[in-house]
Amino acid sequence: MAPSKLTHISDLTPPSLERTWLTTPPPDPPHLRIYSLTNFTLLSTITGGHKRSVRTAAWKPHITGESVLATGSFDATVGIWRRWDSYGTTDTTPTTTNTTTTDASEDDHGDDSDEEWRFAVLLDGHDSEVKSISWSPSGLLLATCARDKSIWIWEDLDDGDNNFETVAVMQEHGGDVKCVSWHPVEECLASAGYDDTIRVWREDLDDWGQVACIKGHSGTVWFLDWEGVDTCPTTSSSTAAPQELSSQWRSQRSLSGPRLVSCSDDRTARIWRRVPKESANSALSSAQTGIPSIIRPSGTDEEWVEDSCLPHAHELAIYAVAWSRRTGIVASVGADGRIVLYEERFIAQEGGTVNSADADADAEAMDTSDDATPALLRTEWSIVAVVDGAHGIYEINHAAWAKRADRGSGGEEEEVLVTTADDGSVKVWGFQR
Repeated sequence: MAPSKLTHISDLTPPSLERTWLTTPPPDPPHLRIYSLTNFTLLSTITGGHKRSVRTAAWKPHITGESVLATGSFDATVGIWRRWDSYGTTDTTPTTTNTTTTDASEDDHGDDSDEEWRFAVLLDGHDSEVKSISWSPSGLLLATCARDKSIWIWEDLDDGDNNFETVAVMQEHGGDVKCVSWHPVEECLASAGYDDTIRVWREDLDDWGQVACIKGHSGTVWFLDWEGVDTCPTTSSSTAAPQELSSQWRSQRSLSGPRLVSCSDDRTARIWRRVPKESANSALSSAQTGIPSIIRPSGTDEEWVEDSCLPHAHELAIYAVAWSRRTGIVASVGADGRIVLYEERFIAQEGGTVNSADADADAEAMDTSDDATPALLRTEWSIVAVVDGAHGIYEINHAAWAKRADRGSGGEEEEVLVTTADDGSVKVWGFQR
């Protein structure tokens, strides 16, 4: 394994006295100050609403003047919290951490900080603890999943009365649903769970349904994350991919869209890619079907294939993966207390040219067998950093990439990795290639 390039910057203080489950940075800082990613101190605490531990949380995107936070609890409910952004633009970027309990602490903005949070509404429908929640890219839809094997999709009616409408309830999973995650730009939802599968959902004629069931893991799939729309492999650990490679890569992947990374109890992390409809349909020629391709229906089913299995690095279950949408670096954490970072690179031949050999299968799938069309660019994933015992002897439950607000005055934003663990600590890590 590669030597560690992760540097421990700070712990968020004060730590929780109980297990921490998840950290979720807001989509468009500045927003609500929970923990500051400038000085790493607690700025406000939310209490009440739920009767049991808060398991998950997610910030609503694309709103101004107000912060909206959704929380999922072991009491089987989902809470919606609102707070006016009264601080304006400051030098603190927040992150929120879910714990069994939250301690009060000194507040930079006074003792009335907690009261500024308004408990807007409680969404009730699940029969058991809510494990994951996710807002759609538009911010109009909220997906929730639970131990009751169901996925609910709720629509925020945005009518000024905090009303939400149940849009769909999906129950195809055969066990506890561990994670839901929306596509970064499309209203396409991915889910994963105890039945070892990943499922993809889309709306068709006002009805949500499963369009793909991805099988490949041999254990519970704990977590999912999407690739950024603009991420691209590199040519080395320190050099960005040349413009021509980036353009060719994005052109070849444009029909597939962002990929999906998953992690599992089977100790693997895997990358999944959607096969473009045009490629899948090309396997059925007009001669085979008797129907001209321009009027032949494409159907709603999607084909997803394993793009790669990340190098083995964990000795126990992997609980979470985080795909940086700025650098393309993937982080994984789990029961062995280890943090691992992976980087995707173009495969180069001697002389520095990118290797497109052995791409016959991909070329056929992408319908690029024509000599005039370049073969699909090939990449490989490698481990670029490892930290053992990142939280001492404790399991790490979650990792998330976040931006620091006190850096990047010259236009470059510094990205940090935030990890949470069973000991109640939340640690912030810096990474340099």
